[in-house]
Amino acid sequence: MKSVTLKDVARVSGVSVPTVSRVLNGGGHVSEETRRRIHQAAEQLDFRPNALAQSFALGRSFTVGVLAQKASGNFSAPVITGIIDELSTRDIAVLVYDDEDDPHARPQNLRTLQARKVDGIIVVGDGTDTPFPSISSLFHTPVVHAFGVSDSPRDTCLLPDDRKAGRLVAEHLLAQGRERIAHVTAMPHSRAVQDRLAGFTARLDEEGRTLVLPPLFGDWTTPWGYRAGHELADRAGEFDAVFCANDYIAIGMARALERRGLRVPDDVALVGYDNWSKYSGSPDRFLTSVDPHLEVLGRSAALSLLGTTRDAGIVLQDCELVPGVSSGALSPEEWEWASVR
Repeated sequence: MKSVTLKDVARVSGVSVPTVSRVLNGGGHVSEETRRRIHQAAEQLDFRPNALAQSFALGRSFTVGVLAQKASGNFSAPVITGIIDELSTRDIAVLVYDDEDDPHARPQNLRTLQARKVDGIIVVGDGTDTPFPSISSLFHTPVVHAFGVSDSPRDTCLLPDDRKAGRLVAEHLLAQGRERIAHVTAMPHSRAVQDRLAGFTARLDEEGRTLVLPPLFGDWTTPWGYRAGHELADRAGEFDAVFCANDYIAIGMARALERRGLRVPDDVALVGYDNWSKYSGSPDRFLTSVDPHLEVLGRSAALSLLGTTRDAGIVLQDCELVPGVSSGALSPEEWEWASVR
């Protein structure tokens, strides 16, 4: 099948080839009617511009580099998926360079990106606790960080709004009638830990409530949740709800509590963070959890990169509480129905 050319679009729209080229590349001083006619002709003919010729004409590569701390990481993967989905709709190719959590790999990846002359770079982290050295001075193209922070306050860094997440959990548990609430979390120096805790306790304070026990600090794993669950079970009756800083902790917590004879959610309501069930391929609605919408964060990072201006510093992205059985928001019957649909 013969490919459609600029000449074909020009013939159908009744203008010159240079005019078609300028308009389809986003320029051209023409009337809105002419612009509409050219785009209509291109759509009618299913015109696909030659990317190589277009890039030479505009001095652009139509590629964006993604520099990932760990591309296969739990957090990196959905962010990168969102970036690719957004840029692909704009015919922009994505080149992913993976540090594989090895800091020694980054210099080579940076040299490769410089050689490729990409139109922009999105640095994707696998967490927000350790700032990365800024790379903006190494490139003449824009740089945006997603789910990771730069050590430069001038860089744009998109992160989930963890303070809002904590507030959402507090509001939800209070609305469920829970008044004696505990918190099990990870390392105290973690940015995510501090932000989720700050939002959570601030919202409780607004309602005249406080945590009934000091927060339990550990790590992000299911075994830690299990150990903390046994520790809390020794004080059964002092608490009726637990906000767990992530879903892994919440899963371990649920196992320990039920092993000690405490029913979830009848005796103890649980809420986690991450909403990992949506990545499992099964619509499991057992665990109430906060969804940071990492794929949306990736899309937002792509749009920020393509924008003409970017906000310096931390740019917070919205999150959502997804109700489940573990907090009493869904009945077991609703959970079973959701799981088989």
